[in-house]
Amino acid sequence: MDLKGKKVAILLDNVYQEMEAWYPYYRLKEAGVDVVVVGAEAGKTYTSKLGYPMKTDLSYDAVSASQFHGVIVPGGYAPDHIRRHPKANAFVRDCDAQGKLVAAICHAPWVLCSAGILKGRKATSFFAIKDDVVNAGAIWSDAEVVVDRNLVTSRTPDDLPAFCRACLQVLAG
Repeated sequence: MDLKGKKVAILLDNVYQEMEAWYPYYRLKEAGVDVVVVGAEAGKTYTSKLGYPMKTDLSYDAVSASQFHGVIVPGGYAPDHIRRHPKANAFVRDCDAQGKLVAAICHAPWVLCSAGILKGRKATSFFAIKDDVVNAGAIWSDAEVVVDRNLVTSRTPDDLPAFCRACLQVLAG
């Protein structure tokens, strides 16, 4: 699949889940997507749950949904930090409102809850945050990937192949 010309943001903060950030990062790059890592601070190195570093390209202040074809939020405990930034939540909300890819895996649907985009939408997540996702209005199911129009969600790193396939399909239109 050749997706040259597409641009996707991966949101990042400390204590991210390694595979849920790096696997989509490289899978999208392989498909020709321009992947931009975005966090609270541009040029900052954030560390994963195991201490693996990843550096941000841009900050939330420097991005708008109109510049991107979608956003991916990896899991771990980073989503709890990401959702504390109103501009991160607004970015996700704006991507969704514009019908662009919004993808979240594991604990990342916490960001979708804070962005207010789950009401009436089908979604999944890591089982421990099911109540949060349901209370945000989602129709939750235990599945490796759930696609609701532009919204792609998955449960765990084991779901990454299906998660990335679905992300690529949404990007391809």
